[in-house]
Amino acid sequence: MNIAVSSASPRDVKVDLLAIACDDDAVAESPAIVALDQALGGSLRRAIQEERFRGKPGQLLTLHTQEKLPATRLALLGVGSRGGLKPSSMQSFAGRAARVANAAGAATLALVPPTSPVGERAAQLLAEGVLLGGYRFDRYISEEKRTPQTLASVHLLLEAAGAEVTAAITRGQRVAQAIVRARDLVNEPAAVMTPTRLAAVAREVAEQNQLELTVLGPRECRDRGMGLFLAVAQGSHEEPRFIHLAWKPAGAKKRIVLVGKGVTFDSGGLSLKPNDAMLDMKTDMAGAAAVISVMEVVARERLPVEVHALAPCTENMLSSTSYKLGDVLRSKAGKTVEINNTDAEGRLALADALSYGLELQPTAIFDLATLTGACVVALGPHIAGVMSNDEPLSAEWLAAAKAAGEEMWPLPLPDRLLDQLKSDVADMRNTGERWGGALTAGLFLKEYVGETPWVHVDLAGPSSTDKESGHVAKGGTGFGVATIFEYLRRVSV
Repeated sequence: MNIAVSSASPRDVKVDLLAIACDDDAVAESPAIVALDQALGGSLRRAIQEERFRGKPGQLLTLHTQEKLPATRLALLGVGSRGGLKPSSMQSFAGRAARVANAAGAATLALVPPTSPVGERAAQLLAEGVLLGGYRFDRYISEEKRTPQTLASVHLLLEAAGAEVTAAITRGQRVAQAIVRARDLVNEPAAVMTPTRLAAVAREVAEQNQLELTVLGPRECRDRGMGLFLAVAQGSHEEPRFIHLAWKPAGAKKRIVLVGKGVTFDSGGLSLKPNDAMLDMKTDMAGAAAVISVMEVVARERLPVEVHALAPCTENMLSSTSYKLGDVLRSKAGKTVEINNTDAEGRLALADALSYGLELQPTAIFDLATLTGACVVALGPHIAGVMSNDEPLSAEWLAAAKAAGEEMWPLPLPDRLLDQLKSDVADMRNTGERWGGALTAGLFLKEYVGETPWVHVDLAGPSSTDKESGHVAKGGTGFGVATIFEYLRRVSV
């Protein structure tokens, strides 16, 4: 898709669809609406009044121009209160506009965005939104049942132009492409997206972007003492794969390690999940999808920071070889863990991956995981929980998330809850009690990072969605990619 900045006024741009972001502050009196209404002989303001269009979030008003404007159709999209606009408002507007364009069979689209932010930041967010809004995972749908994707060219009607804005558009396209890759990985059936297939995808990413790649099989993981990770894997005939992608630019002053949970299907093991809780467990590798996919844009933007992406990938299945309740496992770090719930497997795989990551002597280490249903209960389906042993690092991460348009919220790691992880036969148990489940999972992981600055992101809620909204389609969301990249950009300067 071609995306470019245009200096044309909304009244003069020749496109199939002209989409205008409208806040709820006197829609009919805004300069763009007044100018267009004059050209249309008053029909636009009349339609606004008759349809009770107020610029509320989600509102849409479309109108054919009857050849009174160069644009064939108008679409007014409500974005809510001007004072409440966020980066995600920009992405959502562009994504909705792209969907309206495709539904109308439009090939060309012009966007009149919200008033804030402006300049290169707006250009990046709009580019991300318009590409993500057109996303569909329709690989398994018959050709005649697919929604045609007609949109080919987008004009961003922004005041600012120049090389920086052009670079921002390219950057936004690259971020969106990485998110699309992550969405595709999450949306694939578990029978397709096995640990071996994820490793093959990582190889494709490495070869296309000059990244270093190491893939460890069961024997190599055993040699490195990854007893927790291998225990999760032992119930499945699918072999586990431990993926290590690396971007090592010359002169890098910081080394960041990213860890993504890669459970490609989670049955719960012997602590078997009920049917409804298992339906979307192909998405339990969303953390791995995010850290693998973001490496593509890191390399293409040539960020001057060393980045390592680690993904412990396995299935958690039940069979005669499954790990059992009461088993005592030894981690790569040497700590022993008593198993009291085989459905708390993600933290086991992550613990060994964090220990592997510490050997790289990182400046900071981050893990992203669909870890607990308790986090969804606490924060709902759209917000990720963030836990950390380093408040300044957590603040930097949360600021990056806000700028990237991804919702995250800080959660505590209270030492008093460590009592829930005590074991009579091992160094610790893998789960605590029902209450505070997201926090005890974070406390478990904290035991494996020592003093290294660390952030844990529980994205169980926003990793997938069953409702289309703004630039987010149903299914895997690619959540985390945009924040990781924004954080890495910020620490690169």
